[in-house]
Amino acid sequence: MKNHMFKSMAVLAFAWTVMIPGSPLRAASDTPLQSDTYEVLNLFGEVLERIRADYVEAPTDKELIEAAISGMLSSLDPHSSYMDAESYGDMQVQTRGEFGGLGIEVTMENGLVKVVSPIDDTPAFRAGLKTGDFISHLDGEAVMGLNLSDAVDQMRGKVGTDLILTIIRKGVDPFDVTITRAIIKIQSVRSHMEDDIGYIRITSFSQRTDGGVLRALEEFQAEKGDELAGIILDLRNNPGGLLDQAIAVSDIFLSKGEIVSTRGKNPADTQRFSSNTGDATNDLPMIILINGGSASASEIVAGALQDHGRAVVLGTQSFGKGSVQTIIPLGTHGAMRLTTSLYYTPSGRSIQAMGVEPDILVEQAKLENISPGFSRREADLRGALSNGNKTDAEENDSDEAAEEPAAEDDKPLDYQLQRAIDLLHGVSLFSSMGGQQNK
Repeated sequence: MKNHMFKSMAVLAFAWTVMIPGSPLRAASDTPLQSDTYEVLNLFGEVLERIRADYVEAPTDKELIEAAISGMLSSLDPHSSYMDAESYGDMQVQTRGEFGGLGIEVTMENGLVKVVSPIDDTPAFRAGLKTGDFISHLDGEAVMGLNLSDAVDQMRGKVGTDLILTIIRKGVDPFDVTITRAIIKIQSVRSHMEDDIGYIRITSFSQRTDGGVLRALEEFQAEKGDELAGIILDLRNNPGGLLDQAIAVSDIFLSKGEIVSTRGKNPADTQRFSSNTGDATNDLPMIILINGGSASASEIVAGALQDHGRAVVLGTQSFGKGSVQTIIPLGTHGAMRLTTSLYYTPSGRSIQAMGVEPDILVEQAKLENISPGFSRREADLRGALSNGNKTDAEENDSDEAAEEPAAEDDKPLDYQLQRAIDLLHGVSLFSSMGGQQNK
Protein backbone atom coordinates (compact mmCIF):
# COMPACT_ATOMS: atom_id res chain seq x y z
CA MET A 1 0.00 0.00 0.00
CA LYS A 2 2.79 2.41 0.88
CA ASN A 3 4.71 1.68 -2.29
CA HIS A 4 1.55 2.22 -4.33
CA MET A 5 0.99 5.53 -2.57
CA PHE A 6 4.51 6.69 -3.25
CA LYS A 7 4.31 5.76 -6.92
CA SER A 8 1.06 7.74 -7.19
CA MET A 9 2.64 11.04 -6.21
CA ALA A 10 1.26 13.64 -8.58
CA VAL A 11 3.21 16.35 -10.34
CA LEU A 12 1.15 19.41 -9.58
CA ALA A 13 1.24 22.89 -8.05
CA PHE A 14 -1.13 25.77 -7.50
CA ALA A 15 -1.19 28.98 -5.49
CA TRP A 16 0.68 27.78 -2.45
CA THR A 17 1.54 24.37 -3.92
CA VAL A 18 4.40 23.69 -6.29
CA MET A 19 4.60 19.99 -7.08
CA ILE A 20 7.60 18.29 -8.57
CA PRO A 21 8.32 14.74 -9.70
CA GLY A 22 9.22 13.11 -6.42
CA SER A 23 11.52 10.22 -5.73
CA PRO A 24 9.96 7.51 -3.56
CA LEU A 25 9.74 8.50 0.07
CA ARG A 26 11.57 6.37 2.57
CA ALA A 27 9.27 4.02 4.43
CA ALA A 28 8.89 4.51 8.14
CA SER A 29 10.63 1.17 8.69
CA ASP A 30 13.88 2.66 7.35
CA THR A 31 14.34 4.41 10.69
CA PRO A 32 13.68 2.27 13.78
CA LEU A 33 11.06 3.72 16.09
CA GLN A 34 12.61 4.83 19.34
CA SER A 35 11.07 4.31 22.75
CA ASP A 36 9.84 7.92 22.99
CA THR A 37 7.98 7.47 19.71
CA TYR A 38 6.18 4.42 21.09
CA GLU A 39 5.40 6.41 24.21
CA VAL A 40 3.71 9.29 22.38
CA LEU A 41 1.85 6.86 20.13
CA ASN A 42 0.51 5.21 23.25
CA LEU A 43 -0.45 8.69 24.46
CA PHE A 44 -2.37 9.27 21.23
CA GLY A 45 -4.22 6.01 21.65
CA GLU A 46 -5.05 6.79 25.26
CA VAL A 47 -6.47 10.23 24.36
CA LEU A 48 -8.48 8.74 21.50
CA GLU A 49 -10.01 6.12 23.80
CA ARG A 50 -10.78 8.71 26.47
CA ILE A 51 -12.60 10.91 23.94
CA ARG A 52 -14.61 7.96 22.66
CA ALA A 53 -15.58 6.96 26.17
CA ASP A 54 -16.28 10.26 27.92
CA TYR A 55 -16.80 13.11 25.42
CA VAL A 56 -20.22 14.71 25.73
CA GLU A 57 -21.03 13.99 22.08
CA ALA A 58 -20.10 11.08 19.84
CA PRO A 59 -17.56 12.02 17.14
CA THR A 60 -16.66 9.26 14.72
CA ASP A 61 -13.19 7.72 14.67
CA LYS A 62 -12.79 9.09 11.13
CA GLU A 63 -13.47 12.65 12.28
CA LEU A 64 -11.04 12.34 15.19
CA ILE A 65 -8.22 10.82 13.20
CA GLU A 66 -8.60 13.26 10.28
CA ALA A 67 -8.55 16.15 12.74
CA ALA A 68 -5.38 14.74 14.32
CA ILE A 69 -3.72 14.38 10.90
CA SER A 70 -4.77 17.91 9.95
CA GLY A 71 -3.35 19.33 13.17
CA MET A 72 -0.11 17.40 12.77
CA LEU A 73 0.49 18.74 9.27
CA SER A 74 -0.62 22.33 9.88
CA SER A 75 1.71 22.55 12.88
CA LEU A 76 4.72 22.09 10.57
CA ASP A 77 4.40 25.29 8.50
CA PRO A 78 1.65 27.45 6.95
CA HIS A 79 1.54 25.44 3.72
CA SER A 80 1.50 21.78 4.84
CA SER A 81 -2.04 20.51 5.28
CA TYR A 82 -4.45 17.60 4.98
CA MET A 83 -7.14 17.53 2.30
CA ASP A 84 -10.09 15.19 2.57
CA ALA A 85 -11.41 13.59 -0.60
CA GLU A 86 -13.72 16.53 -1.38
CA SER A 87 -11.03 19.18 -0.85
CA TYR A 88 -8.56 17.17 -2.93
CA GLY A 89 -11.07 17.00 -5.78
CA ASP A 90 -11.63 20.77 -5.57
CA MET A 91 -7.89 21.37 -5.72
CA GLN A 92 -7.56 19.24 -8.85
CA VAL A 93 -10.37 21.19 -10.49
CA GLN A 94 -8.74 24.50 -9.56
CA THR A 95 -5.47 23.63 -11.25
CA ARG A 96 -7.41 23.04 -14.47
CA GLY A 97 -8.45 26.71 -14.36
CA GLU A 98 -12.08 26.55 -13.19
CA PHE A 99 -13.51 26.22 -9.68
CA GLY A 100 -16.20 27.53 -7.40
CA GLY A 101 -15.53 30.15 -4.76
CA LEU A 102 -14.69 33.79 -4.12
CA GLY A 103 -11.57 34.19 -6.23
CA ILE A 104 -8.84 34.85 -3.68
CA GLU A 105 -5.55 33.15 -2.94
CA VAL A 106 -4.94 32.96 0.80
CA THR A 107 -2.56 31.77 3.47
CA MET A 108 -2.60 31.72 7.28
CA GLU A 109 -0.72 34.22 9.41
CA ASN A 110 -1.03 34.71 13.17
CA GLY A 111 -4.22 32.67 13.22
CA LEU A 112 -5.98 34.79 10.58
CA VAL A 113 -6.58 34.22 6.90
CA LYS A 114 -4.31 36.53 4.90
CA VAL A 115 -5.14 37.55 1.35
CA VAL A 116 -2.16 36.92 -0.91
CA SER A 117 -4.00 38.30 -3.91
CA PRO A 118 -7.48 38.52 -5.41
CA ILE A 119 -7.75 36.85 -8.80
CA ASP A 120 -8.56 39.20 -11.67
CA ASP A 121 -12.24 39.54 -12.65
CA THR A 122 -13.60 37.46 -9.76
CA PRO A 123 -16.14 38.36 -7.02
CA ALA A 124 -13.30 39.05 -4.53
CA PHE A 125 -11.50 41.29 -7.03
CA ARG A 126 -14.67 43.25 -7.80
CA ALA A 127 -15.43 43.57 -4.08
CA GLY A 128 -12.14 45.42 -3.60
CA LEU A 129 -10.15 42.90 -1.55
CA LYS A 130 -6.45 43.71 -1.56
CA THR A 131 -3.15 41.95 -1.06
CA GLY A 132 -2.29 42.00 2.64
CA ASP A 133 -5.89 42.12 3.88
CA PHE A 134 -6.67 39.84 6.82
CA ILE A 135 -9.96 37.97 7.15
CA SER A 136 -10.94 37.66 10.81
CA HIS A 137 -14.53 36.37 10.53
CA LEU A 138 -16.60 34.39 8.03
CA ASP A 139 -20.32 35.06 8.37
CA GLY A 140 -19.63 36.44 11.83
CA GLU A 141 -17.69 33.39 13.03
CA ALA A 142 -14.03 33.90 13.99
CA VAL A 143 -11.44 32.10 11.84
CA MET A 144 -9.04 31.99 14.79
CA GLY A 145 -8.48 28.33 15.58
CA LEU A 146 -9.20 27.08 12.07
CA ASN A 147 -6.50 25.66 9.84
CA LEU A 148 -6.17 26.90 6.27
CA SER A 149 -8.06 23.98 4.71
CA ASP A 150 -11.02 24.48 7.06
CA ALA A 151 -11.13 28.20 6.33
CA VAL A 152 -11.00 27.60 2.58
CA ASP A 153 -13.79 25.00 2.89
CA GLN A 154 -15.98 27.59 4.61
CA MET A 155 -15.32 30.14 1.89
CA ARG A 156 -16.45 27.67 -0.75
CA GLY A 157 -20.12 26.91 -1.21
CA LYS A 158 -23.06 26.86 -3.54
CA VAL A 159 -22.77 29.27 -6.47
CA GLY A 160 -24.97 32.33 -5.93
CA THR A 161 -24.84 32.27 -2.13
CA ASP A 162 -23.40 35.16 -0.13
CA LEU A 163 -20.56 35.14 2.38
CA ILE A 164 -19.79 38.01 4.75
CA LEU A 165 -16.07 38.56 5.31
CA THR A 166 -14.78 40.75 8.12
CA ILE A 167 -11.68 42.48 6.79
CA ILE A 168 -8.78 43.93 8.78
CA ARG A 169 -6.83 46.37 6.63
CA LYS A 170 -3.94 48.52 7.73
CA GLY A 171 -4.90 52.11 8.39
CA VAL A 172 -8.68 51.61 8.55
CA ASP A 173 -11.19 50.17 11.01
CA PRO A 174 -12.31 46.55 10.47
CA PHE A 175 -15.22 46.34 8.02
CA ASP A 176 -17.52 43.75 6.48
CA VAL A 177 -17.68 42.82 2.81
CA THR A 178 -20.45 40.67 1.32
CA ILE A 179 -19.28 38.55 -1.60
CA THR A 180 -21.46 36.30 -3.77
CA ARG A 181 -19.87 32.95 -4.58
CA ALA A 182 -19.45 32.17 -8.28
CA ILE A 183 -17.81 29.76 -10.65
CA ILE A 184 -14.28 31.08 -11.02
CA LYS A 185 -13.01 30.70 -14.56
CA ILE A 186 -9.41 31.76 -14.78
CA GLN A 187 -8.03 33.12 -18.02
CA SER A 188 -4.44 32.96 -16.91
CA VAL A 189 -2.99 35.02 -19.78
CA ARG A 190 -4.23 38.37 -21.06
CA SER A 191 -2.40 40.55 -23.54
CA HIS A 192 -2.63 43.71 -25.61
CA MET A 193 -0.41 46.28 -27.27
CA GLU A 194 0.71 49.43 -25.47
CA ASP A 195 1.64 51.44 -28.56
CA ASP A 196 4.69 49.52 -29.82
CA ILE A 197 5.18 47.46 -26.64
CA GLY A 198 3.64 44.04 -26.05
CA TYR A 199 1.94 43.70 -22.64
CA ILE A 200 1.33 40.22 -21.16
CA ARG A 201 -0.48 39.74 -17.86
CA ILE A 202 -0.31 36.30 -16.18
CA THR A 203 -2.84 35.97 -13.35
CA SER A 204 -1.79 32.44 -12.31
CA PHE A 205 0.26 29.54 -13.61
CA SER A 206 -2.40 26.97 -14.51
CA GLN A 207 -2.40 24.41 -17.29
CA ARG A 208 -1.38 25.74 -20.73
CA THR A 209 -0.23 29.14 -19.48
CA ASP A 210 2.88 28.81 -21.64
CA GLY A 211 0.68 28.33 -24.71
CA GLY A 212 -1.15 31.57 -23.91
CA VAL A 213 2.14 33.46 -23.66
CA LEU A 214 3.35 32.06 -26.99
CA ARG A 215 0.07 33.02 -28.70
CA ALA A 216 0.39 36.56 -27.32
CA LEU A 217 3.92 36.86 -28.70
CA GLU A 218 2.74 35.63 -32.11
CA GLU A 219 -0.03 38.25 -32.12
CA PHE A 220 2.45 40.99 -31.21
CA GLN A 221 4.75 39.93 -34.03
CA ALA A 222 1.90 39.78 -36.53
CA GLU A 223 0.72 43.26 -35.57
CA LYS A 224 4.03 45.11 -35.18
CA GLY A 225 6.74 42.96 -36.74
CA ASP A 226 10.13 44.65 -36.51
CA GLU A 227 8.50 47.70 -34.90
CA LEU A 228 7.87 45.76 -31.68
CA ALA A 229 9.98 47.66 -29.12
CA GLY A 230 9.80 45.37 -26.10
CA ILE A 231 7.79 43.12 -23.80
CA ILE A 232 6.23 43.79 -20.40
CA LEU A 233 5.43 40.67 -18.36
CA ASP A 234 3.02 41.60 -15.54
CA LEU A 235 3.18 39.19 -12.58
CA ARG A 236 1.67 41.52 -10.00
CA ASN A 237 -0.78 39.81 -7.64
CA ASN A 238 0.01 36.46 -9.28
CA PRO A 239 -0.05 33.96 -6.37
CA GLY A 240 1.78 31.19 -8.21
CA GLY A 241 0.79 27.91 -9.78
CA LEU A 242 2.20 24.90 -11.54
CA LEU A 243 5.95 24.53 -11.31
CA ASP A 244 6.23 23.08 -14.80
CA GLN A 245 4.41 26.13 -16.18
CA ALA A 246 6.73 28.54 -14.36
CA ILE A 247 9.65 26.69 -15.93
CA ALA A 248 8.01 26.65 -19.38
CA VAL A 249 7.25 30.40 -19.31
CA SER A 250 10.81 31.18 -18.20
CA ASP A 251 12.10 28.96 -21.00
CA ILE A 252 10.21 31.06 -23.57
CA PHE A 253 12.41 34.06 -22.77
CA LEU A 254 15.73 32.30 -22.04
CA SER A 255 18.05 30.79 -24.61
CA LYS A 256 20.16 28.82 -22.12
CA GLY A 257 21.02 28.31 -18.47
CA GLU A 258 19.39 27.11 -15.28
CA ILE A 259 15.88 28.29 -14.45
CA VAL A 260 15.38 26.97 -10.93
CA SER A 261 16.62 24.27 -8.57
CA THR A 262 14.85 22.55 -5.69
CA ARG A 263 16.67 21.23 -2.65
CA GLY A 264 15.13 19.09 0.07
CA LYS A 265 16.17 17.22 3.19
CA ASN A 266 18.07 14.62 1.18
CA PRO A 267 20.84 16.13 -0.99
CA ALA A 268 20.29 13.31 -3.49
CA ASP A 269 16.81 14.69 -4.22
CA THR A 270 18.13 18.03 -5.53
CA GLN A 271 16.68 18.81 -8.95
CA ARG A 272 17.75 21.39 -11.50
CA PHE A 273 15.63 22.67 -14.38
CA SER A 274 17.26 24.41 -17.33
CA SER A 275 16.23 26.18 -20.51
CA ASN A 276 15.91 23.95 -23.55
CA THR A 277 14.75 26.30 -26.30
CA GLY A 278 15.81 29.60 -27.81
CA ASP A 279 14.45 33.01 -26.81
CA ALA A 280 11.09 33.36 -28.60
CA THR A 281 11.43 37.16 -28.64
CA ASN A 282 14.90 37.31 -30.19
CA ASP A 283 16.18 39.10 -27.07
CA LEU A 284 13.76 42.03 -27.17
CA PRO A 285 14.08 44.40 -24.19
CA MET A 286 11.88 43.11 -21.37
CA ILE A 287 10.48 44.30 -18.03
CA ILE A 288 8.79 42.17 -15.37
CA LEU A 289 6.33 43.83 -12.98
CA ILE A 290 6.04 42.38 -9.46
CA ASN A 291 4.55 43.41 -6.11
CA GLY A 292 3.76 41.98 -2.69
CA GLY A 293 1.13 39.69 -4.20
CA SER A 294 3.61 37.99 -6.55
CA ALA A 295 4.39 34.63 -5.00
CA SER A 296 5.74 31.13 -5.56
CA ALA A 297 5.82 30.33 -9.31
CA SER A 298 5.76 34.07 -10.10
CA GLU A 299 8.94 34.50 -8.07
CA ILE A 300 10.56 31.60 -9.91
CA VAL A 301 10.02 33.37 -13.25
CA ALA A 302 11.05 36.81 -11.99
CA GLY A 303 14.12 35.43 -10.17
CA ALA A 304 15.28 33.37 -13.15
CA LEU A 305 15.03 36.18 -15.70
CA GLN A 306 16.55 38.65 -13.24
CA ASP A 307 19.55 36.44 -12.48
CA HIS A 308 20.25 35.89 -16.17
CA GLY A 309 20.03 39.61 -16.89
CA ARG A 310 17.25 38.85 -19.34
CA ALA A 311 14.71 41.27 -17.86
CA VAL A 312 14.59 44.30 -15.60
CA VAL A 313 12.37 43.62 -12.59
CA LEU A 314 10.33 46.68 -11.64
CA GLY A 315 7.84 47.25 -8.83
CA THR A 316 7.98 46.28 -5.16
CA GLN A 317 9.33 43.31 -3.19
CA SER A 318 7.50 40.04 -3.86
CA PHE A 319 5.76 37.86 -1.28
CA GLY A 320 8.63 35.49 -0.43
CA LYS A 321 7.06 32.05 -0.77
CA GLY A 322 10.04 29.92 -1.71
CA SER A 323 9.00 26.48 -0.47
CA VAL A 324 7.81 23.53 -2.51
CA GLN A 325 4.80 21.44 -1.51
CA THR A 326 4.31 17.92 -2.79
CA ILE A 327 0.78 16.55 -3.07
CA ILE A 328 0.75 12.93 -1.85
CA PRO A 329 -2.51 11.08 -2.59
CA LEU A 330 -3.82 8.97 0.29
CA GLY A 331 -6.01 6.54 -1.60
CA THR A 332 -9.72 7.22 -1.07
CA HIS A 333 -8.97 9.47 1.91
CA GLY A 334 -7.84 12.54 -0.03
CA ALA A 335 -4.24 13.74 0.04
CA MET A 336 -1.63 15.49 2.11
CA ARG A 337 0.22 18.64 1.06
CA LEU A 338 3.72 18.45 2.51
CA THR A 339 6.56 20.96 2.29
CA THR A 340 9.41 18.90 0.87
CA SER A 341 11.99 21.40 -0.38
CA LEU A 342 12.98 25.00 -1.04
CA TYR A 343 13.57 26.40 -4.49
CA TYR A 344 16.56 28.52 -5.50
CA THR A 345 17.11 30.95 -8.35
CA PRO A 346 19.96 30.34 -10.83
CA SER A 347 22.39 32.40 -8.70
CA GLY A 348 21.61 30.25 -5.66
CA ARG A 349 19.25 32.70 -3.92
CA SER A 350 16.50 31.35 -1.71
CA ILE A 351 13.34 33.41 -2.00
CA GLN A 352 11.82 31.97 1.18
CA ALA A 353 10.66 34.76 3.51
CA MET A 354 12.77 37.25 1.51
CA GLY A 355 11.09 37.60 -1.86
CA VAL A 356 12.51 39.01 -5.07
CA GLU A 357 13.93 42.52 -4.77
CA PRO A 358 13.10 44.60 -7.85
CA ASP A 359 15.95 46.13 -9.84
CA ILE A 360 13.96 49.38 -9.90
CA LEU A 361 11.79 50.07 -6.87
CA VAL A 362 8.53 51.71 -7.97
CA GLU A 363 5.66 51.99 -5.51
CA GLN A 364 2.17 52.16 -6.95
CA ALA A 365 1.07 55.81 -6.89
CA LYS A 366 -1.84 58.01 -7.79
CA LEU A 367 -0.90 60.95 -10.02
CA GLU A 368 -2.69 64.15 -10.92
CA ASN A 369 -1.98 66.80 -13.50
CA ILE A 370 -0.99 70.19 -12.10
CA SER A 371 -1.87 73.28 -14.13
CA PRO A 372 1.21 75.43 -14.76
CA GLY A 373 -0.87 78.61 -14.37
CA PHE A 374 -0.05 81.75 -16.30
CA SER A 375 3.41 81.91 -17.83
CA ARG A 376 4.96 84.04 -20.59
CA ARG A 377 6.72 82.49 -23.56
CA GLU A 378 8.90 83.92 -26.31
CA ALA A 379 5.95 83.96 -28.68
CA ASP A 380 4.04 86.23 -26.27
CA LEU A 381 6.65 89.00 -26.46
CA ARG A 382 5.88 92.06 -28.65
CA GLY A 383 7.70 91.79 -31.95
CA ALA A 384 8.90 88.20 -31.38
CA LEU A 385 10.43 86.62 -34.50
CA SER A 386 8.61 83.81 -36.22
CA ASN A 387 10.41 80.50 -36.58
CA GLY A 388 9.40 80.39 -40.21
CA ASN A 389 7.41 77.19 -39.92
CA LYS A 390 4.06 78.62 -38.79
CA THR A 391 2.17 81.86 -39.21
CA ASP A 392 1.42 83.95 -36.15
CA ALA A 393 -2.24 82.97 -36.45
CA GLU A 394 -1.34 79.27 -36.49
CA GLU A 395 0.91 79.71 -33.47
CA ASN A 396 -1.83 81.52 -31.60
CA ASP A 397 -4.32 78.78 -32.52
CA SER A 398 -1.84 76.20 -31.25
CA ASP A 399 -1.35 78.05 -27.96
CA GLU A 400 -5.10 78.35 -27.45
CA ALA A 401 -5.57 74.65 -28.10
CA ALA A 402 -2.86 73.80 -25.61
CA GLU A 403 -4.65 75.77 -22.91
CA GLU A 404 -7.86 73.75 -23.30
CA PRO A 405 -8.20 71.13 -20.58
CA ALA A 406 -7.74 67.57 -21.79
CA ALA A 407 -10.61 65.16 -21.23
CA GLU A 408 -9.90 62.93 -18.25
CA ASP A 409 -9.64 59.22 -18.86
CA ASP A 410 -12.09 57.23 -16.74
CA LYS A 411 -9.48 54.49 -16.32
CA PRO A 412 -7.04 55.22 -13.46
CA LEU A 413 -3.41 55.49 -14.44
CA ASP A 414 -1.33 52.43 -13.63
CA TYR A 415 1.81 54.22 -12.47
CA GLN A 416 4.04 51.12 -12.33
CA LEU A 417 3.00 50.06 -15.82
CA GLN A 418 3.55 53.58 -17.14
CA ARG A 419 7.05 53.62 -15.68
CA ALA A 420 7.77 50.31 -17.39
CA ILE A 421 6.51 51.64 -20.73
CA ASP A 422 8.61 54.80 -20.40
CA LEU A 423 11.69 52.76 -19.57
CA LEU A 424 11.27 50.47 -22.59
CA HIS A 425 10.71 53.45 -24.86
CA GLY A 426 13.91 54.98 -23.49
CA VAL A 427 15.86 51.77 -24.16
CA SER A 428 14.42 51.57 -27.68
CA LEU A 429 15.28 55.22 -28.40
CA PHE A 430 18.80 54.80 -27.08
CA SER A 431 19.32 51.67 -29.21
CA SER A 432 18.05 53.40 -32.36
CA MET A 433 20.35 56.38 -31.75
CA GLY A 434 23.31 54.04 -31.41
CA GLY A 435 22.37 52.35 -34.68
CA GLN A 436 22.24 55.67 -36.52
CA GLN A 437 25.65 56.68 -35.16
CA ASN A 438 27.17 53.40 -36.30
CA LYS A 439 25.94 54.06 -39.79
